[in-house]
Amino acid sequence: MSHTKLYTIVFGVLFVFATVQALVETVGLLDSNYWLAFGIIMVLSVIKALLVAGYYQHLRWEPRAVSYLAGGGLLVALALTAAAAYSIV
Repeated sequence: MSHTKLYTIVFGVLFVFATVQALVETVGLLDSNYWLAFGIIMVLSVIKALLVAGYYQHLRWEPRAVSYLAGGGLLVALALTAAAAYSIV
């Protein structure tokens, strides 16, 4: 499969996920069932982030060590954010 076709498919999937996220917000699901809407939006956001990192930032074709380094940096950032949030509350 050519890179142009692959990037177009990934773009289409990202567009659909973003549209679903917007629909979850506009339909009123946030008002009626907040945690379900929050879960849907978070799952779609994680999938979108993985698609962007994997294809548009070319981590899919990099050595595994580079992907592990990026994932480790993400975990450290999440840990620091959680620690900062815990100290504020």
